[in-house]
Amino acid sequence: MQTDRNDGMLEMRLVRVHGRVQGTGYREACVRRAQELGVTGWVRNRMDEAVEAMLQGSPEQLADMCAWLSEGMSAALVEELEVTEVKPPFARFDSFERLPTE
Repeated sequence: MQTDRNDGMLEMRLVRVHGRVQGTGYREACVRRAQELGVTGWVRNRMDEAVEAMLQGSPEQLADMCAWLSEGMSAALVEELEVTEVKPPFARFDSFERLPTE
């Protein structure tokens, strides 16, 4: 198993984004932004019209990603961002992907 110097700083957050975020390309933009930042995990639509994301990365990467999620994108209207810290131990994600609706 390969290790790197950032393993000790790896953190995870479960984020729920409320507002007008479905049907706007928000998840696709989220995948692109996460990949740019080096964040791993997943994003999906929820049946309650929110978008949910599991984010994994360094504290700085997660702060940058949460800032982007709260700003959203021009077609989306983010009203609330719920961020929950996930405590270790947790599995390590290798990529960031879009999942089917929950």
